[in-house]
This record gives sequence, C-alpha cells and structure tokens, in this order.
Amino acid sequence: MKEIEIAKPIGKELASEEIAAAASKALGCSPRDVSGFRIVRRSLDARKDILYRYRIEVYRKGEECVEYRLDEYRDVSGAEPVIVIGAGPAGMFAALKLLTRGLKPVILERGKDVHARKYDMAALSKEGNVNPDSNYCFGEGGAGTFSDGKLFTRSSKRGDIREVLHQLVRFGADPSILTDAHPHIGSDRLPVIVENIRKCIIEHGGEYHFGSRVTDIAKGGDGRFTVKVSELDSPVLKESVYTASNVILATGHSARDIYEMFQAKGWEIQAKGFALGVRVEHPQSLINRIQYHGKYQPFMPAAEYSFVTQVEGRGVFSFCMCPGGILVPSATGEGEVVLNGMSNSARNSKWANAGVVVSIEPEDMPEYARYGALALMHFQKDVEHAMFEYTGSLKAPAQRMMDFCRRVPSAGLPSTSYHPGAMNAPLHELLPEHVSWRLKLAFPQIGNKMMHGYYTNEALLLGVESRTSSPVRIPRNPETFEHVQISGLYPCGEGAGYAGGIVSSALDGINCAAAASVRI
Repeated sequence: MKEIEIAKPIGKELASEEIAAAASKALGCSPRDVSGFRIVRRSLDARKDILYRYRIEVYRKGEECVEYRLDEYRDVSGAEPVIVIGAGPAGMFAALKLLTRGLKPVILERGKDVHARKYDMAALSKEGNVNPDSNYCFGEGGAGTFSDGKLFTRSSKRGDIREVLHQLVRFGADPSILTDAHPHIGSDRLPVIVENIRKCIIEHGGEYHFGSRVTDIAKGGDGRFTVKVSELDSPVLKESVYTASNVILATGHSARDIYEMFQAKGWEIQAKGFALGVRVEHPQSLINRIQYHGKYQPFMPAAEYSFVTQVEGRGVFSFCMCPGGILVPSATGEGEVVLNGMSNSARNSKWANAGVVVSIEPEDMPEYARYGALALMHFQKDVEHAMFEYTGSLKAPAQRMMDFCRRVPSAGLPSTSYHPGAMNAPLHELLPEHVSWRLKLAFPQIGNKMMHGYYTNEALLLGVESRTSSPVRIPRNPETFEHVQISGLYPCGEGAGYAGGIVSSALDGINCAAAASVRI
C-alpha cells in the first residue's frame, strides 16, 4: 500500500481513471496491476487556486484493502446494568460500546427526547421561556445536536476516531464525513441520527428514561450505587431510584447542580480554566470574499475560518465557527443571556458566526477564590446574569466590532440572525475588563495579519459566549477512568472536563464504557 495525493480544482470531479493512472505511476506498475484504492481524506485548499486535495491509499495486486469494521451489538435485555447519566455524545457512545460488551445501558436524561426538545427551544427563542431541563444544552443528543454537528477534533490520542464516524454513518450520516477534513452533519439532520441511536439501544435491551433529573448519587457498603432522580414529566412530584455497580457520569458542561452535589458531598472536584467572550457575526458573503480571495463561486462551500493568537499572556481564539449559520439562545436558567451558533447541513444562511473567546484560568479571578473549585463557575454565572440585567430579556447586548475596539457607542446595529434580537449596548463595559481589553487588541490584529477585511464595522459582537467548556474538572484515575475517590464512578466527556466537542466526547464515552466493562 502507498499513499498518494491528487489536487483537483473545486467543482471538477475526480475520476477513478485519474486515480488509477496516478496510482500506477506511484507504485511503478501497470494500471492493470492496481487492485484498488481508498480515499482517506479530502481537504479544501484556498491558499492560491481553489483546490480539493485528496489523500488516497492505493494497492497493487496481492495487497488487501481492509475495510473498517464495527463491533456487533449484543442483546443485553437480561445483562448487568450500567447507569449512564446523560444522553449527549459521551453518554450515547458509551451506551453503544456497552452493547458490544454485553452490558445493559440504563440512560437517565434530564431533558426530553430530541423531537419534543424542539418545542422548548422554539419557546426559548420566540417567547423567552427557559425550561431549565430542556433547552439547547440539555436533552437527547446534548448541546452538539443543535450546534452544527462539527465532527473534527485536534486530538487522536483519545482513541480511534473512525469508530465514532462509522457509527454515525451507520445511523444515517452522509458517508462523506469519513473523508472530509472538516466533517459536519448539520443541525437539521442530527436529530434523526440521534433518534436512530436511541432505537438501536432500546432494540438491544437498553433503557432510556427522559425527564429524569439526577438528585443524588450514593455508594453503599455492598459496592453498588443508588442513583435518585426526580421524574420531571410526572404530574405529581415523583422520585425513582436506580441501582448498579457502575455509573458513567456524562452530564455535559452546563450541569451545575452536579458540580454542587459533588462539592456538598466532599467528593473531589477542581477549578478548571475555560474561555469566555462574544459571538461575532459577519455577512457570510464577506467571509467568502476573504477566505476565497475574491474567487468565490456559488457552487463552493460557505467559507470557514479559524484562528488563535496570544494577547497579554492569554489565548484569544475562534470557537465553534458556523458558516452559513444562525445564533441561538443557550441559557439554561432564568436571568441569563448565553449565545451559541448552529448551522444546518446546507450552511446557507446569509450570516457567518463564531465565538471569539479569551482563555481564563482560576488565578485570573482571585475575587472568586472563596467558591473553591466552583470559582470559575460562579464567575461564568455572574457574567451571564450581567448581560441579562442590561437587556432585561434574552436580547443580547451588542456592538459593532470597530466601535467595540474604539470603546465608543454604535450609532445603530446591522441585522442579526439571533431571533430574540440584539440591543445596542456598551459591550466593552459589560464584559469583564480583562476579557474586553484582550478582545480590543485582538480584533485589529486578526484583521491586519490573518484575515484582511475581518476587522470591520459590518461585524456585530453579541454577548456572551460563555459555555465553551466546563469551568470544573472531575478528577479521575488516568488508567481506570474512575473518579479518584470513588471506584465504579466514571466522570466522562465535556462535563467532567475531558472533552471539547462531539467526537472527543464520544471517544471519551467509549473509553469509559470499555473501562467499566473490564471492571464488571
């Protein structure tokens, strides 16, 4: 086997005859001696000419092209249960892994199923009604389901990414995600995939319990866990109890009540750095012009961008960029304004948005030290509440980019995709000073050195982007994946501080499930 690379102008088909000719040349053999090929990666190169670059494995006769195979699921109806708290990527993929190991996943999810959840998100956007258990963060599929469905991760050390991508294709994703350098599914298509995963788990004997908010986790002398939940869909207050020898905790980065429960019990948790800033919204046409150097054509994909820089000792970087996307309210409680972005599969809205955020470490906030491990969680909450206090609603405080950097009011605001609306505000004053100051220095630098045209008053800044990752880490043994104090409890995914996105969360769920299956 040998790898070759072929560059092809975007919009031009890559023919199998072309691959065969390049393969025979690379292998030094006749085209008839080429037994097969496989496209491994396709990436967009817009540095000069607009090209797709294909990385291809080619095989000569006698060499076997082995396809990736997923493990088979088993019937676990009567098997030993493992409680999985949370039905986001970490929880779902942990459950799928448990099926392959012959263990019964019992999934407890505080939110609703992926379709019922949409009604609560519509009420959130249109009426400002926040359901604290069913929103853009909580519910089947987790936060990533309604945030574009980006599937790339910078870390391959967590495990074999192919397991996640092939699972998603098995449940309905386009096979292009197996080869695209920056694969995504789209928030319009992910709900069906999430539902198919649930059906598979139930068909093989697993359980789903929606509207089940965990209120307590306790470990008895017999080594088994008792997990208590409030049944939120019950017409009267009702509590249920589940027991198992192993619990996978995959609650997501916004489950503040779980962190508070750990602190109250004296179970070890740690303050963890995270990032906070704004959502930046440009016209997608402007980003297309910048990234394609004025060569954009309608058949080309909506342009993306990504950057990272250092300002006064802290990272400033783009986060969760949504080309052709919209902004959505991601509050999980009353009295907060939180923004996130999402895109449908076509990425065809007229706006591009991304979080632009500043890294924050616990030592940056000494005034919150009294909260111990929850210091940055309380800081995060206070910033979100400050945004709400200014607007008095889910409207987002907003300011044009150059006005923000000049620290002057905006005369008016451009249109925005954010449905609750934007309110003209001195965002440079509402944000914490150390965040505002670094953004003020970063935006001109990005526009001058990285993306000419990015720094413009056509761009709108909206506050606040604060749910980038968990501000708390739940420490675990790096070998067994168990909590450092509590054997059989597996902190997992973004909520435990060990992942950042759909793929890395899914891989972490797979790892925790594999570890739990060894222990039983």
